[in-house]
Amino acid sequence: MLDPDPSHFDVAVIGAGPSGLVTGLACAALGLKTTIVGPVSNPQDGRSAALFQGSIQLLKNLNAWDALTSHAAPLKAIRLVDATGALIRAPEVTFHAHEIGWDAFGYAVPNGALTSALETAIATSAISRLTTQAVTAFDLTGGKAQITTSEDQKVSAQLIAAADGRSSPSRAAADIDCATWDYDQAAVVTTFEHSRTHGAISTEFHRRPGPLTVVPGPANTSSLVWVETPDEAQAIATLSDQAFAAALQKHLGGLLGNLTQFSPRRVFPLAGQTAKTLGKNRVALIGEAGHVMPPIGAQGLNLSFRDAAVLATLAAEVHSTSEDIGTQALLSRYDAARRADVTGRIWTIDLLNKSLLSDLLPVHLMRGAGLVAMQSLGPLRRRLMQEGMSPDYALPSLMREPSETVGSVQH
Repeated sequence: MLDPDPSHFDVAVIGAGPSGLVTGLACAALGLKTTIVGPVSNPQDGRSAALFQGSIQLLKNLNAWDALTSHAAPLKAIRLVDATGALIRAPEVTFHAHEIGWDAFGYAVPNGALTSALETAIATSAISRLTTQAVTAFDLTGGKAQITTSEDQKVSAQLIAAADGRSSPSRAAADIDCATWDYDQAAVVTTFEHSRTHGAISTEFHRRPGPLTVVPGPANTSSLVWVETPDEAQAIATLSDQAFAAALQKHLGGLLGNLTQFSPRRVFPLAGQTAKTLGKNRVALIGEAGHVMPPIGAQGLNLSFRDAAVLATLAAEVHSTSEDIGTQALLSRYDAARRADVTGRIWTIDLLNKSLLSDLLPVHLMRGAGLVAMQSLGPLRRRLMQEGMSPDYALPSLMREPSETVGSVQH
């Protein structure tokens, strides 16, 4: 049977980074006619993502994981080191995945390999892929949403899934307000090789200017997120490889041995942002269109994947009743389903980051006391690990093993 309107879709995903590609695959997997609108991803993106168990299971369920296994490195432990130089230092804490019965908390994967695997999965699916530099016009009135691209291509959909980043044009078109704040920090990002094994341990040094995190990669490689003041970050990024290695060694203290083969270094200003609502006027916000936080604890992309899976599940439920999936009722359900998870992560990361920047002794005492509790109280440790990696209340069926008999979305 011919499609009566090939330019009309149930869902139009705006944005073609990992969050947008996963959203498109999730919607299509649940039977929604889907298009993804955006540019081809940048294969030179030197960043890596730490994906936790729920995100890995989502990629498996979307047939995108097999293409990533040769690029993925397991995260078997997470180590927190107080390097603030404060008068009272917190104890070192290491969380091991085997404490909660897991082989690994998740896997670290390069962004370039991730987007490539997702694009391959899309090429073999029923998803329409509309390549464009930008969406230039939105019409969100009436019974559907209509968009126009910079190449004058036009499509319409019942629901817009906005995965178009922290400056989201889709969010602006939907008239969704944001609370935004800046940190006087920037992150230097690179990957490198080293002579000593990382032991599948991700190490996060908590320093006064911000965290310095090394995340294990395949073989003897790691990715780095090094937070400094913006001026210092720019200065560090322009060092020669030899000088950069020497500066990094001062913080690592020989942890990984000799450091070589640095990828091009990039600098990203740190900011925080949260949308007042995650859905309005036929637009649902995914990932950084709805929430932005510092790169602490590897929460950002995992939050985005949960956004994608929850939105697809709720939209498919409504679609199965032949009802309009773009109504405010659906968008309000989506906001309610995601609000606690998003707000809790943003608040926790913001509090931890500000505690590093504070000069107040009581703040350092409170942070130290929290780390002591995490080190010594077994039930608390296990609970924090489970909720930090994959909060059970926020996981829809797309992020669970197929054999699990659970409700589609738990509120």
